[in-house]
Amino acid sequence: MSNLYKYIGTPERFRALSYKKASNVLDDLPNDVTEYIQNNTLEDLPGIGESIADKIREYINSGTITKYEQLKKEIPHELLEMMEIKGFGPQSIKKIHTVLNITSKNELMKALQSGTIATIKGFGKKRTEAMLENLNLYQQTEKRMLLRDALAIGESILKKLQKIPEIKNIELAGSLRRRKETIGDIDILISANNRDRKKIIHDFTNSDMVKKILAKGNTKASITLKQNDKQVDVRIINDLEWGSALLYFTGSKEHNIHLRTVAKEKHMKLSEYGLFNQISYVRIAGETEASIYQALGLQSIPPEMREDKGEIKLASEQKIPTLISLKDIKGDLQMHSNWSDGTQTIEEIARFIKNHFNYKYIAITDHSQSSRIANGLTEQQILKQIIEIKAINEKLDEAFIKTGIEVDILANGNLDISDEIMAQLDWVTASIHSGFKRDNTDRIIKACQNPYVSCIGHPTGRLIGERNPYKLDIKSIIETAVSTHTALEINAQPQRMDLKDDYVFLAREKAVKLVISTDSHSIQQLDFMTLGVDLAKRAWCKPSDILNTMTWEEIEKWLKTKKRHLMHEMA
Repeated sequence: MSNLYKYIGTPERFRALSYKKASNVLDDLPNDVTEYIQNNTLEDLPGIGESIADKIREYINSGTITKYEQLKKEIPHELLEMMEIKGFGPQSIKKIHTVLNITSKNELMKALQSGTIATIKGFGKKRTEAMLENLNLYQQTEKRMLLRDALAIGESILKKLQKIPEIKNIELAGSLRRRKETIGDIDILISANNRDRKKIIHDFTNSDMVKKILAKGNTKASITLKQNDKQVDVRIINDLEWGSALLYFTGSKEHNIHLRTVAKEKHMKLSEYGLFNQISYVRIAGETEASIYQALGLQSIPPEMREDKGEIKLASEQKIPTLISLKDIKGDLQMHSNWSDGTQTIEEIARFIKNHFNYKYIAITDHSQSSRIANGLTEQQILKQIIEIKAINEKLDEAFIKTGIEVDILANGNLDISDEIMAQLDWVTASIHSGFKRDNTDRIIKACQNPYVSCIGHPTGRLIGERNPYKLDIKSIIETAVSTHTALEINAQPQRMDLKDDYVFLAREKAVKLVISTDSHSIQQLDFMTLGVDLAKRAWCKPSDILNTMTWEEIEKWLKTKKRHLMHEMA
């Protein structure tokens, strides 16, 4: 509905915004929407007014919305999903439809690739080349799933399959187990007795989640899901092979090849069936992953580290670190309230976190004034928010909420909030929200040099499948972060995952302090912390590498060191 009204344009601008807000609220609901209908609390939800509530009820009762069906007849609705791609805004789509009478996604793609769209006034070669680039980026990611989505689907499939009594062990494998940022197919490994395999395969392929059976045998099966057409592969092995098969099907391919080389050097043979003596073929290990690593003289390696980036050498020296875990996190240092573009009040956020998380502190970091689309705060509003946070902390009887801001880094590297105001805040995250086509190294370096900037938010600005990172000299940024005592953020939003693991790896090696933040805009997004921790694990991060594993007193001491250091330099 939001996209339909966006296409109509200015007269329906507010309707488009209203439906988009309602869509976000529904997407983040902790319970099924029908529960709110049954409890007569649907209209108590933010952004759900009488008109939208009526349409939700209509959809629940009938499976359609009359107004939606009417609008679809007037608008080329198949093109609407493309409006989410950068460069394919509603006005562009409308113009292409009007001039060329294009009504389908395939027609639009062909017209773009052939150069036909470049002939339309207002388009042209440069613009259509950018559109093609963004379209290719979108199509690449369309074939894969974000880690968050793949985990949700994978874990729901595990829950279904765990009800099959004949299954002894079951585990997600492949890149999903290694927690890569995007996932292709979902791989599941099962151990069971030979006599039970046929039944397990039958139950899996006849589940209500299956759209199409791609392959079916006694030990493996592949299906596509009704939900999103993604492929799920299941393999069944016996208990003796569980560890070796799990190791093999988790990967990565490079890690496995290196392990087989180590085995060969020790006169052993490693495969998915086990670890064997190369001459006598006597089984040495295979029931558990740990038994295989041990037999090879290696410390066990966590799945997230298995990318052949030096972890096998580290394991041979018994130096695999204890990686960061969710229980180490003491607070979340980026989140947004309804003062800017968040859904909940500050007090609602604080009380929810205290009831559901074992955090010692949080920082409210609403947007600053330049982020108009996010309802950014003026300096006067920031001062009012400081007063409100103090009052809520008094109610909570502890200084649980820290005052903060996500301040915009302007085109010249200046910040859009004065030092005088930032000096009154506990935590300042500085981020870029504009100028994505230029090299932004200088902007970030200048922001790091401000004594009141605690952290650089989502440093590369990427949105997976939507926007490539802007140009950046990441090594210079890391060097500046070290010299200025500025933290870099691991933003755990599923589409950001920014910094990516390779850059986190570089930053950690240079002893940059990192912060894992959810950048939450609703209380349902607070669980994204798990994704951020997984990303940090892939970069071999220990608790000591992550700033928000510290107590607030330790963080304050760290912040004061930065201010003293930079102010001394400025003097």
